[in-house]
Amino acid sequence: MTQKPGYFAEPPFVSEWRASSANEDALSEILHTVQLQSQSVTRYTSRTPFDIAMPAGTRRFHFVEQGPIRIQGPGISAADALNAGDLVLCARGDGHHLQAGAPDADPRTPRWLTGTFTANDAIADSGFSVLPSALIVSAQPHGQEWLPVTLELLLVEVTSPSPGSSVMISRLLDLLFIHVLREWSRRRPTSTGWLTAAMDPALSVVLTAIHRDLGHPWSVAKLASVADVSRTALAQRFARLLGEPPLTYIANRRLGRAADLLRTSSAPVGAIANEVGYSSEAAFSRAFRRRFGQPPREWRNTTAIESAR
Repeated sequence: MTQKPGYFAEPPFVSEWRASSANEDALSEILHTVQLQSQSVTRYTSRTPFDIAMPAGTRRFHFVEQGPIRIQGPGISAADALNAGDLVLCARGDGHHLQAGAPDADPRTPRWLTGTFTANDAIADSGFSVLPSALIVSAQPHGQEWLPVTLELLLVEVTSPSPGSSVMISRLLDLLFIHVLREWSRRRPTSTGWLTAAMDPALSVVLTAIHRDLGHPWSVAKLASVADVSRTALAQRFARLLGEPPLTYIANRRLGRAADLLRTSSAPVGAIANEVGYSSEAAFSRAFRRRFGQPPREWRNTTAIESAR
């Protein structure tokens, strides 16, 4: 029997999410800005021994279906072999090797999935620089129940493609990336950068407010009230997690957003200046030239010519 809302002694809790810019948190905004997109996923199997070189310049993940497999490379400290369900994310695009030992060392034939990502390198290179060369997530510890489920779903879509598989794989890779970043954040990274800050519970609310309304006349006092901390505490947190003062961060974000609008829209320079928080086009042009080496109009024309080549 269908019940009317008034029937319930205690109304059911309803949690709703709608796709809109108002719902976008700092990490989501950053990932959109980075323009991260899945490119391909391939299933591999290989007889042992093997040593497969993965050249630098491509952002990859490796998902082990059956191990053991080792990953080796500069800056990678993987002491233990990777086994079934383990995941490795190489978001920086560093070169590395996948290896397995002699046949008599282990009778199992290694199998794994390798996926590649594309991104806006100009933004991603600086943002992902805080991540390790290879971020390894083991399937063994409690709390990683999402790993085997995602692997199983990926295997189905890769080995038995059906209508919608391309979109399904893309969404699954997005989920993988975010889960791995959350795991990395849980390990309490000490490096500075906007990715570190976006994963910080306290500073994330401030960054989200800034990103939702770059044109707002933000002050340190207003930002401190958003975080419900003192101005001194906010400044110290920015310095520790972002390596720069709050207003410097805002200025850089405004100019970055302006550059994106100049490249992707035909809006007048004055309108873009106003949207990102500048009171005059002249002030915006001076700041833009200091950052990018050219006035906005000249930079837009140069970028359009380079893109057309």
